[in-house]
Amino acid sequence: MELNIATPEGAKGTVAVSEVTFGREFNQDLVHQAVVAYMAGARQGTKAQKNRSDVSGGGKKPWRQKGTGRARAGTIRSPLWRSGGVTFAADPRDHSVKLNKKMYRAALRCILSELARQERLVVVESFNVDAPKTKQLVSKLAQFDLSDALIVTEEVSENLYLASRNLHKIDVRDVQAIDPVSLIRFDKVVVTVSALKKIEEVLG
Repeated sequence: MELNIATPEGAKGTVAVSEVTFGREFNQDLVHQAVVAYMAGARQGTKAQKNRSDVSGGGKKPWRQKGTGRARAGTIRSPLWRSGGVTFAADPRDHSVKLNKKMYRAALRCILSELARQERLVVVESFNVDAPKTKQLVSKLAQFDLSDALIVTEEVSENLYLASRNLHKIDVRDVQAIDPVSLIRFDKVVVTVSALKKIEEVLG
């Protein structure tokens, strides 16, 4: 299987890629599972409150059980008291959904194959800017008629990363950082030839 290498002047040459990685049939159920698992794993779930066993103090009975005329009390940490614990305190929650590594990689292969079929995968020899300037990056993107794209390189250069930070429809990732959501979210996915080979190594 071969993919065209894009240049500002148009397609120029091809690069051979594996059918295993870029020629799979699209499995919607598998991709859905991968997206749900990824997004669930990104949730924090850090909300927490203190119940009567978590708040400080209260080891001693405030006053004796009988004879004072006051209501019985065994601890100052009771939810009825000021500064006491919460009755049904919220605990930190793990929202993660388990997905086997084999299934996750298969989902990425499905997405990449579908991107190639829809001609949303743009392969380039290299992609970089000389200085960390947004203007330079916008100009380079315009050469390929791109305005909404994920740029995947083997290693993210500092100039490219800094130049892209001010563009909300442009994101830059290295091969290890790609995920199902980012691959689907952008209109085009720009991949350098070296990154393409790395993807085949990781997912092949």
